[in-house]
Amino acid sequence: MTTPQLTILVLFYSRHGSTRKMAELIAQGIESVPGCNARLRTVPAVSTVIEVGAADVPTDGPPYVELSDLKECAGLALGSPTRFGNMAAAMKYFLDGTAADWLSGTLSGKPGCVFTSTGSLHGGQESTLLSMMLPLMHHGMLLLGLPYSNPELMTTSTGGSPYGATHWSGKEGALPLSEDSRKLAIALGKRLAETSSKLQAQA
Repeated sequence: MTTPQLTILVLFYSRHGSTRKMAELIAQGIESVPGCNARLRTVPAVSTVIEVGAADVPTDGPPYVELSDLKECAGLALGSPTRFGNMAAAMKYFLDGTAADWLSGTLSGKPGCVFTSTGSLHGGQESTLLSMMLPLMHHGMLLLGLPYSNPELMTTSTGGSPYGATHWSGKEGALPLSEDSRKLAIALGKRLAETSSKLQAQA
């Protein structure tokens, strides 16, 4: 009898591609754990012009998230670039539309983690991570960070935090992920998948 694969949702918004690269590394970490499958999803941009609407399907990259993705996942990694020390409006807009799932407890008891990228080194990485944690706590999720058993937390100069994976991307995402940032993103995905597997085994 084959064991069903656990689906771990990696949900992100990315403007210049840095947060998307982080999402892909987190997915790599998830899929390094036997029995776990990463599902990459994004959210459409929001516009102040009412007449402008996002296409039904993104022109490239992962598809847009659907509420069914929340129901089907065993864990969630949530990522957004920093906007004045906060998550991007596109991600906040999606989360604001999950009230029915909050009421029904769709995500309650599932593990979650967060990740971000910033244009400047001190551009609000940790406050952005904390801003994304708040709605996950309201959903009843079990929050995971990065423990200091990951030695890169003590050596990184480009990102990485006990609150989640981060990356200093530079202006318009011009800076590549450092080796430390890459390792921490993969480690976060692996930790999320391992925790999801343990929780499912005990259910």
